[in-house]
Amino acid sequence: MLGKPEWFTRRKWGGWGLYPTTWQGWMYIAVFCASMFATQLIIADQTMRMVALAIVGIALVADTADIMLRMKKDERETLHEALAERNALWAILCVLAGGVAYQAAQSAVQQNVLTVDPVIIIALVVGLIAKASSNYYFDNHD
Repeated sequence: MLGKPEWFTRRKWGGWGLYPTTWQGWMYIAVFCASMFATQLIIADQTMRMVALAIVGIALVADTADIMLRMKKDERETLHEALAERNALWAILCVLAGGVAYQAAQSAVQQNVLTVDPVIIIALVVGLIAKASSNYYFDNHD
C-alpha cells in the first residue's frame, strides 16, 4: 500500500509492530502522526473529527499489517517469533486467570456473592476456542 517493508524491521523487544530503520520509515510515521493531529486541528465538528481520526487509524493499521505480511523472514526468525508469541500468550493467560480468581475471591468476601467481570471470562473462552480450532485445523491438514 503506502509503506515498504525495507523501511522497517519487526519490533522484537518493545511489543508488537514495526520499528523504522530508514529515514523513509521515520517519515512514514511522521506523516501518519501529522495526519492524526491535522484531523483534530482542522475539522471543527467533533463527530467528523472522530470519523476522520478513525479513517486515518484504520489506514495505518491496514498498511502496517500489509507491510508486516510482506516482510521476508527466514525459518529461524519465524520460530523465534512463534516462541515469543507463545510465551506472551502464556503470560497473558496467567494474568487473566489470576484476575478471575482475585475478582471471585474479592466478591465472595465483600458481598457473599460470586461475581466476575464477563470480559475476562470471554477473553479466556475465545482464547480456548482459537487454540482448539487451530489444533484441529493443523491436525487435519498436515
